[in-house]
Amino acid sequence: MRDMLSVAVVKARKTKIMYQANLNFMQVNSYLKGLLDGGLLQLNGDSYYLITQKGHQFIILYDDYLERCNRIREEARDTAKGRQMLEHMCFNDNCDTKQTATKKDVLADYQTKKS
Repeated sequence: MRDMLSVAVVKARKTKIMYQANLNFMQVNSYLKGLLDGGLLQLNGDSYYLITQKGHQFIILYDDYLERCNRIREEARDTAKGRQMLEHMCFNDNCDTKQTATKKDVLADYQTKKS
């Protein structure tokens, strides 16, 4: 739906929306109905579609949502790496008591693995 709205930022026919959003005929008809009913898109003239102000707001909110999801996903990956590092420190079979790393060494190693 976001792709369809992006195409309709300038007047666009159904065919152009269908191809640029990579949809088939049945899908584009279904989504167009939802976008029109939701007030995100308007039929302008005979067969041209144009995004509404509400459609612009949808794109902004959707892009913000995706950005936050990506940030959370990245933080979750970093957290998992930190957990692996801690588990490795605690359960490494090669670890002997003479080879105790300093806090500075552990943080440096973590930063290297994080990159």
